[in-house]
Amino acid sequence: MAESLPSEHKAVRLHPNGERRIRVETIPAPRIEHPDDAIVKVKLAGLCGSDLHAYRGHEVIDQVITTGHEFVGEVVALGASFAPEATAKNRPPLYATLKVGDKVVSPFTSSCAECNFCRLGFTSRCANSLLFGSVLLEGGQAQYVRVPRAGGTLFPIPPHTSIPHAPTAEQLTSLADPSLLLLADILPTGVFAAIQTLQHPKVLPVITGRPFPLGSMSVLPAGEIIAQRIQSGGVGVELLEEDKILNLAIVGLGPVGICALISLLDLLALNKTSYNITAIDLLAARRAKASAIYRSLPDSARGSGHFAVCGTDEAEATVAAQTKGTNGEGIPGCHAVLEIVGNNSALTLAHTLLRPFGALISVGVHQTPPVPFIGRALYAKNTALEFGRCPVRAVFPLAAELLLRRQDVFGKVGGDEALVDRVVGIDDAEEAFTRFEKGEWGKVIFDPWK
Repeated sequence: MAESLPSEHKAVRLHPNGERRIRVETIPAPRIEHPDDAIVKVKLAGLCGSDLHAYRGHEVIDQVITTGHEFVGEVVALGASFAPEATAKNRPPLYATLKVGDKVVSPFTSSCAECNFCRLGFTSRCANSLLFGSVLLEGGQAQYVRVPRAGGTLFPIPPHTSIPHAPTAEQLTSLADPSLLLLADILPTGVFAAIQTLQHPKVLPVITGRPFPLGSMSVLPAGEIIAQRIQSGGVGVELLEEDKILNLAIVGLGPVGICALISLLDLLALNKTSYNITAIDLLAARRAKASAIYRSLPDSARGSGHFAVCGTDEAEATVAAQTKGTNGEGIPGCHAVLEIVGNNSALTLAHTLLRPFGALISVGVHQTPPVPFIGRALYAKNTALEFGRCPVRAVFPLAAELLLRRQDVFGKVGGDEALVDRVVGIDDAEEAFTRFEKGEWGKVIFDPWK
């Protein structure tokens, strides 16, 4: 099933054997290679911070690749697996319903929706997963892209089936493409970082107002039974009001960091949790954008708390000032720090800002250097470490719901209070990579047809 496809298309290509070798080239257009494949005509593609790793030479590639892992577009060809009878074969439902002409958003990795990891919701570690924009799979900064395992990967707009608590088909259809593109990676990753933080067993006692282990046991199916046993043993301790103030820091205020901030604030407001948040970045422009976005939010979206923005040099002093009155015994530090940069200096700072029994939540894409911790340092603080890639396909409904409600931030292009900085033609890719890396441009979106 296909419309007429061109023999060639335009794509952004990264060349090996050196740093920062971006070229826009005309290459053979993708074709169906497997019955589960789809070909998508790309309407918009994103430039992401993790695209910079190979661009800077930190991630070694041995062949020319088409870059990019964020795209929204239209299905123009489908493999033979896509047919109404696919449902009878117990394939994912999309194999029976996806059609040529459907608008779709793709997560930055493919996923089958049929393996154990996918069934558990850990779609980013699907047994058959491939990363777009890598040596194994051509990326989406192009006019066309091949999507493997498309029936388990793509998310149609509007959805073909209703999802509880997710936006309706009409609501999603009303969103502009630059806004929908955020669902491919950065908004779900920000939501993932926030979820991992607030549901962490070392954070739950503050949110629930119940001391460890009561606070974290409450999430288990038999949690209340276990809690009664603990309390009957005379372990229960009453928390003071100051114990219920959650101290957090975000290291890295690029597009993903802003998404994590918005998601954190949303969940904290929903749970009526008081907070102190310290947002940290090297670049003044990113700090200014975080401040402007926070100020622009309505009170209902900010909840009850204090928010501070600072550079890395002032981070320790700022966190100490924010937290010294809430941790008791004059011990400053955060219950959790979100690390959204992906390098060792950010990890070191994040760990420094933690209080004992803190959680370090890292969604930055790290490379080959070993993490800068020794076991003794982690043991001495009872530090919990969470690393890894967001399972976008599983987080998609939560991210879509937040996207819809926060169109004041995610629905605009350009300006201090918008997440997306600009939309440029694909021929401007070389300049876009250069300016994005230097922090001169914020979130950049490519229009392959402009």
